[in-house]
Formats: sequence, C-alpha cells, structure tokens
Amino acid sequence: MKAIQISIDEELLRRLDADPDVQRLGRSAVMRRAVAAYLHERRARDIAEAYRAGYGQDHGIDAEFTGWGEEGQWPED
Repeated sequence: MKAIQISIDEELLRRLDADPDVQRLGRSAVMRRAVAAYLHERRARDIAEAYRAGYGQDHGIDAEFTGWGEEGQWPED
C-alpha cells in the first residue's frame, strides 16, 4: 500500500471519527472502502451510459428484440 495525504473539512473529519466502523477499523480502511464503492458505482454508471448511447433512441434495436433488454446481466467487478 501507498500512504497518501488528503485534505478534509474539520466537521466532516469529526463526523468520520465518531463513526463506529472508523473507530473499529481505522480511517484508512474506511476510506479504502469508500473509494472502492465510488469506483464501483462509477463503472456501473459508465456501463449504463455506454448502453444508453449504443442502444438509445437514436440507435434502437430491431422490433424482434423488444423486451429482451432486461433479460441480461452485467458482470460484477
């Protein structure tokens, strides 16, 4: 792992330090989880946007495939 330095608002830091998970696991572990969750959500949004761009109103699929869009699943990270 690599140590980094970040700036955080004092009130937000106070609230973070008061959290039971932070007290049990430490700031670094909770921040790693938060960053991982952010990146996972970001990837999901990017995939959804790519799907909308590829199959949106301007790039529709043939009528014979109507209704099949909800049948598939995106793989997890």
